[in-house]
Amino acid sequence: MFLISAITLFAVFVANVLVGALGGAQFLGDVGEMLLLFAASVTFVLAILRREAAEKSDRS
Repeated sequence: MFLISAITLFAVFVANVLVGALGGAQFLGDVGEMLLLFAASVTFVLAILRREAAEKSDRS
């Protein structure tokens, strides 16, 4: 679930950057973009940590 959330948040970030690069009006400002990238990073780390914990518990 966290991995899907991270992918979705990152996709929104990339879409915002692409819209801005192609000359359109970005739908997020600088702070919103930073918070979105931070949220994507945090959810990705949570997904990785949960997966590692699940693998560790499966081994024992």
